[in-house]
Amino acid sequence: MQAKRIRYYIFLRDVLILSVSAFGGPQAHLAMLFDMMVHKRGYLSEEELIELHALCQILPGPTSTQTITALGFKIGGPNLAYLTLLIWMLPAVTIMITAAIIIANLQARNISIDFTKYIQPMAVGFVTFAAYKISAKVVHTRTAMGLMIIAAVVSYFVKNPLMFPLILLISGAVTALKFKAHPKEQDKKLQIDWRNFILWATVLGFVALLGGITGNRSVLLFENFYRNGSLIFGGGQVLIPLLYTEFVEFKSFLTSEEFLSGFGIVQALPGPVFSFSAFIGTLAMRDLGIFWQIVGGLIAAAGIFLPGTFLIFFVIRFWEQLKKYRVVKASLEGINAASSGLVIAAAFLLFQPIEQNANVANISILVGTFIILMFTRIPAPFIIIGGLIAGFIF
Repeated sequence: MQAKRIRYYIFLRDVLILSVSAFGGPQAHLAMLFDMMVHKRGYLSEEELIELHALCQILPGPTSTQTITALGFKIGGPNLAYLTLLIWMLPAVTIMITAAIIIANLQARNISIDFTKYIQPMAVGFVTFAAYKISAKVVHTRTAMGLMIIAAVVSYFVKNPLMFPLILLISGAVTALKFKAHPKEQDKKLQIDWRNFILWATVLGFVALLGGITGNRSVLLFENFYRNGSLIFGGGQVLIPLLYTEFVEFKSFLTSEEFLSGFGIVQALPGPVFSFSAFIGTLAMRDLGIFWQIVGGLIAAAGIFLPGTFLIFFVIRFWEQLKKYRVVKASLEGINAASSGLVIAAAFLLFQPIEQNANVANISILVGTFIILMFTRIPAPFIIIGGLIAGFIF
């Protein structure tokens, strides 16, 4: 028992180190997991980590967070997994809540936040680069290309949060019809423990009902993020169009400039990109005082991270059986293609407020950010910090 506790302590310490040093998004996070969890500690093999990461990629939710949380689950069960989630997300969430409070206070005192003006076009550059990388990675057939284009066009013109899950479901259903192209597996016996799925669905239904009855902003905020966290395939970049549509265009909780500033800041932080939700949740409560701003940030973070955690706990128990089904494999082509289309639409949507103030500087910064990400290995935090410094100077 004592040896187990020491092992758990060392694992959580490793997670804390990653949470304050893992810059660069899911791909960089995976490389650091290989180094820390496989080569240094030997918690699992390379093959096991690759498969675990692949499983998390096909589930809704933040891929890096689910991977490291699932690793905690494999090592020490649900209790260790929840502690892993908390330690992994807390540093970035704390910084994003603090950033939102500072921005809200500056604006309340009529102090300009023009020092963020350069990281706004930079943020669009990051989304544009993400759209390019994701589409290049997942779109390899004419069917996928068509679904990506349709998803981009529909999500750009139909600005309703309910449209996004519908796009993903329909796209997955379209390519599921191609299941015969995948090799047939034998000995498929599916035994499912439904407890975590029931927990996920119960929370989703309960907060939706409670929010509808009470109209309480805290409950509605949690429901909004919990619903979005239940629908996101493909990581933090795919989250952006959903959050922008719902919280900027639909609910007007923050301006497009604030949204872009927050997204730019999160690019400079270690840990999960999904911590951006805490920034939005904090600003959504800005008129209720600092206490409720902090509560709003924590509620948003809990709402966005919990669905993926519940679902990975649910699926990991029968993943070996589920992955043998050809329909499941085939549907991923459509889901991934539609996800890349959503990110492409997000790049255009986010450019609109920049375009209104279009000048050579903004467009040059956007294009320059894309080129730097494309052709150099300069870490994202240095790019964003450079933009902030330039904003202060000029």
